[in-house]
Amino acid sequence: MTTLLGRITFNPDQCGGRPCLRGMRIRVKDVLDMLADGASEADILESYPYLEREDIQASLQYAAAQADHAVLSLAK
Repeated sequence: MTTLLGRITFNPDQCGGRPCLRGMRIRVKDVLDMLADGASEADILESYPYLEREDIQASLQYAAAQADHAVLSLAK
């Protein structure tokens, strides 16, 4: 898993510092949006030939890690 997450890059001068794939100007969110809209892995790879299957997997792993945050409540 760590190897895949190494594909996620952050550059404050690129895409507003948002997480991207391998230094390219394709954001993790772009891949996740395509998947959420029903695109298959094959569809994405055909439309973006510079992406690799592992980039899609890395995007999903990154999203899963981001969703695994504890929710703290200050209300009593």
